[in-house]
Amino acid sequence: MKFFVGIVLLSLAAVALADLSCSNVPVDMTTKWIDIKHSCVDAMRKQIQKEIHASYQYLAMAAYFSRDTVNRPGFAEHFFGSAKEEREHALHLIEYLSMRGNLTSGVTNLITSPTVKKSEWSSAVDALTDALNLEAEVTESIRGLIITCETDPDSKYNDYHVSIFST
Repeated sequence: MKFFVGIVLLSLAAVALADLSCSNVPVDMTTKWIDIKHSCVDAMRKQIQKEIHASYQYLAMAAYFSRDTVNRPGFAEHFFGSAKEEREHALHLIEYLSMRGNLTSGVTNLITSPTVKKSEWSSAVDALTDALNLEAEVTESIRGLIITCETDPDSKYNDYHVSIFST
């Protein structure tokens, strides 16, 4: 009954609003789309590679701690979560490049197969140290990406939106 009443009320509201017209004068704004400059696109592609590499490295860590000879399910779960997070960062950047129209060419070399640096650790502390170093490396790269896109010396435009999509 509530559903039916809601539908009737929405229909009446739609009929009442249909007679309204807008008399606003359009604002004089540029409609030209400002393209991302090459240095920013190149930096974003490198960051995507770093994020994918970090995801693979975390998967290797998770697989190591999932082994029945190591059997550290808490560590495995943590590293599986870290792998997912890094993969999502890469996807955000890919979505941003796509949204801005920069995935019309060169898509085949956007993601290359990363190599895993290490697949075994002598202790949990050793793995956590490697994870901390990897996280610092990726974070440093993100900072560099944002600086490159916001302060492109070849352009009078700054791409401030990339900082939203790179986190």
